Parts: sequence; structure tokens; C-alpha cells
Amino acid sequence: MITILGAGVAGLCAATVLAERGLSVEVVDSGPEGAGASWLAGGMLAPFVEAESAPPEVARLGATAAEWWAARVPGVVRHGTLVVAPARDRAELDRFATRTTGYARIGADRIAELEPALAGRFANALLYEAEAHLDPRVALQALADGLRQRRVAIRYDTHLAPDQANIDCRGIAARDTLLGLRAVRGEMLLLHCPNVTLTRPIRLLHPRFPVYVVPREGGRFMVGATMVESDAVGPVTLRSASELMSAAFALHPGFAEAAIVEMGSGLRPAFADNVPRLTQAAGRWHLNGLYRHGFLTAPALAKQLADEIDLAPQEAAFAH
Repeated sequence: MITILGAGVAGLCAATVLAERGLSVEVVDSGPEGAGASWLAGGMLAPFVEAESAPPEVARLGATAAEWWAARVPGVVRHGTLVVAPARDRAELDRFATRTTGYARIGADRIAELEPALAGRFANALLYEAEAHLDPRVALQALADGLRQRRVAIRYDTHLAPDQANIDCRGIAARDTLLGLRAVRGEMLLLHCPNVTLTRPIRLLHPRFPVYVVPREGGRFMVGATMVESDAVGPVTLRSASELMSAAFALHPGFAEAAIVEMGSGLRPAFADNVPRLTQAAGRWHLNGLYRHGFLTAPALAKQLADEIDLAPQEAAFAH
């Protein structure tokens, strides 16, 4: 039996890939179901857009993420990503373009055709047509349901010592073992605004607080997310909430009437270079450091893990 610690996106992706290869797996998480940083993610499968600030390895790992998720969970939407900026920040759009690939420059008419709600609001945009997005909560539940159908046990609110597991996907909780793992605090809003209709993630560029708005079913929108070098836990701060709300209003004034359904904050695990990695330490495998790219990179890292296990007898792969 292979025991995986952590039922976030890393742990559930690892369990899914290993179970698909016929291995006996269980997943153990110390927290309740529906908690943790993965639950608060934006769910953007955007390797081209993320390349603006992420190392090249992130885009490489995320190149096939949309296909992986679409084959296993419902609701993967492949309408691309739209990057916009207010007229006064046109230089930000040009700078973003120089740091990325996979886009087409489009004007006001095309913006209005793709997103009628944004008609007349932006003169130029970058369209990353090959990208996709999903609802992380729907996706995590679908992975868990798929694992249970394969008779994989998932136990929440269960404490297990790390040395009792073979694979550690605990995120920031693994700082007790992984040197150099740091916390990056992220905060988000979930809005209900049926009067605004968007069909793809919109990234609004701003010199101080770039923001993204991701549509979800039922007239809901996820607005995120801050990146604060802090390991402080607790509710969303007033500063972050006000910046996220202001950015949403700048994207479309209709958001002024939105109901705030939820505010959330979580700690993302990251290494110094912000590159996620698969490592061996203390006699077990660690899949960690996914930073803000969990849903984008977890499938490829899970496959790497499965390949490593396939190459070695389990006694050697999981020797304590």
C-alpha cells in the first residue's frame, strides 16, 4: 500500500496517476475536506500567461495540463485567456507581450465579439487562445470521487506522522522536512454577479496590483489573488480586499453590485526559485513547491512520480 499525505491538488493528482497504473494507494489528510490552498485556487490552466513571471520550467510542466484535466473532470473550459489593461497602462500590456508567447493582439471590435460585457472598455488586449480554466472545487471533488470508485481510501481529519507515509504532498506543512520551503500568502474573493457575463479568465494589468477574474457557474466569479511574502494565517486583510474589489470594479462597473459570497486566504508552498519539484528526502518522495501553479503543474509532476516508481521496485522506491 502506498500512503500519500495531503489531499490537495498535488496529493489527489499523485493518487490518481498511481491508481490508474494499478498501484494500491490511500490518501490521508490532517485537515477537513474542502480546506487548504488548493480549495482557494483560481483554476487557470494558463502556461503561456504564467510565463510572464514564472520560470520556463513551469510552462513546460503545464503544457499538457488542460488535456489531463479534461480527460478526468467535468467543466474544463477552453476559451483561452484575455489580458487587458486600462488605456493609461498600455505600456503594461506591451511589457506583458514581450515576456510571453502564444498570443494574438486584438482590438476593441474583437474584444467586444469575445466578451460583450467588455465592449467599449478596452482598446487592445492579448488573447491566449490555447489556454483553459476549471473550477478547482469541482475538479478536486471529481478526482476524489474517481479515486473512491477505484477503491482508494481518502481519510480526512486524520493525523499521521510523515515517516508513516511514502509520498508527502502536504504543501507548506512539509517545512518540517523540506529545507527552503517558504509560504506565500494568497487572498481571494468569490463574488456573485449575474448581471456581468464573462466566458474566460480576464487578467487586468496594473502597475501595483494586477488581478485576474475567473468566471464560474451560476453567475459567480473568483477574483484573485494577492502574493504576499508572509506565513501569517488569518482572514483577508482590508488592504487586499480593497485592492481586489477596486480591480474588479475597474474591469467592469457592474461588479459594484456584486454580492461577496466568500473571502479566503491560504499559504502557498514555494521554493526560492518558485519552481515546483519532485524530490526524495527522509526516506520518502516529496511533491511540493507548487506556488501559484498547482493545477497547472501537478499532473506533470504526478506523472514524473509514477515514472520514478515504475523504474524501481517498491521496496527500493519507498525504503525508510
